[in-house]
Amino acid sequence: MKKQEKQKKKRESDILWNKKKGLRNYETNVISFLFMALFLAMAFYLVYFTVYKSDSVVNNSYNKRIDILSGKVVRGCILTSDGIVLAETKTDESGEEYRYYPLGNMYCHVVGLNLSKSGVEGQENYELLSTNGNIIEELTNELKGKKSAGNDVVLTIDSKLQKAAYDALGNNKGAVVAMEPSTGKILAMVSKPDYDPNYADEYYNSWLEYESSDSVLLNRAVNGLYAPGSTFKVMTALEYIRDYEGYEDFVYDCSGSAYVSGGTTIPCSDEKVHGEEDLSDAFANSCNSFFSTIGFELKLGKFRQLCETFYFNRNLNIGMDASVSSFQLDENSGISEIQETCIGQGKTMISPIHNLMIISSIANGGVMMNPYVVMQVQTASGKVLSVNMPTQKAQVCSEEEAEYIGSLCRKVVTDGTGGAFRWTGYEAAGKTGTAQYDSSGLAHSWFIGYAPYDNPEIAISVVLEGGYSGQSAQYVAKAVLDAYFN
Repeated sequence: MKKQEKQKKKRESDILWNKKKGLRNYETNVISFLFMALFLAMAFYLVYFTVYKSDSVVNNSYNKRIDILSGKVVRGCILTSDGIVLAETKTDESGEEYRYYPLGNMYCHVVGLNLSKSGVEGQENYELLSTNGNIIEELTNELKGKKSAGNDVVLTIDSKLQKAAYDALGNNKGAVVAMEPSTGKILAMVSKPDYDPNYADEYYNSWLEYESSDSVLLNRAVNGLYAPGSTFKVMTALEYIRDYEGYEDFVYDCSGSAYVSGGTTIPCSDEKVHGEEDLSDAFANSCNSFFSTIGFELKLGKFRQLCETFYFNRNLNIGMDASVSSFQLDENSGISEIQETCIGQGKTMISPIHNLMIISSIANGGVMMNPYVVMQVQTASGKVLSVNMPTQKAQVCSEEEAEYIGSLCRKVVTDGTGGAFRWTGYEAAGKTGTAQYDSSGLAHSWFIGYAPYDNPEIAISVVLEGGYSGQSAQYVAKAVLDAYFN
């Protein structure tokens, strides 16, 4: 009996011991997995920080390391792709350093200000205050209390095209931006009204007080938002050929305006009667009646998805502080909103750089490239330290779709509203646009396009704000393309 009781107690003791042992194993496993998860989270964040966040943190004006560097390094120069100095550091009679901008207004928005760390001055702040020269020379300078020369930043901007764009824009408010569609390399970027950065210390605070419509600090090329007008018919036409199999056979009889019950009357420009048109004719003539009518053939959910594929309602993530373009049409939109949106009016807004990315995608076989304005970083003696390479953002449409939309853009030039390019030495393609923005009757003038048509080398986006003087946006674009090809 005693033996049985003893065995029973032993079994109970073993069970209790095993339970405690199992509990300890469970607790150990939980703690192990917890630490493993924390380790993986830290590793993931380290990779994320290095790839996506390091540049913004390094260049942040609150980064104390930048203050230390500015005490040891003379801020480097900013140059065009053909070697023209756009920003350099000089010393005045009292020995104080100051930033000098030799070409003043012409490059003010793309180069930016050292004072406010805008433009390239802010984007490449860390590189301009870093030095990668001779290590012996750097140590000698430090021992002598002498500053070393900072790295230079070379832009993709072509000085000849920049001047052509600046001169062609004249005294108008607006923007011109051009790039290589196959690479994303920005060749020219101009915004007006502009300012002379050499007087920033004196006038910067007063510039901040300007009304937004007159702001000289606003880079309209990347931060301006405008109704796209008829340039948006590129998107409408693309969705139409996706949704309507018989698009090549459809014929519309334009009477000068279009009315849909429950909607509004959409007039063509000057209420011009275009008569019978197919899609290519209507695109070339920029027929509002046609495009406001086919809007009701579109699958609105897919249309929104297409526009978001082309980066509407999304951060462009181009290395510059760019505004987000908006497209609000969906299945719940009213009749008038559908009509207006399909001709580039209504609530749709776009920046010139984004419109450039769209037309460049058409020129580049449906591939959207990331625009970039910094070509390379080099030492003060000219030794190349790093080179920016082209990167693909997205395949936004098929090559066949891009080819067809491109043929429509070519017809705009040969037979439609793009008459400025009719007799040039190069074959261009593009889309004109007029965008009303208030009840005053004034309208913005747009042109987006590229050349040569068969082998695109340059794409351009131009907007002239309402009340502009002189010829329309397509003539500004032509002046830039003429400079490129001549």
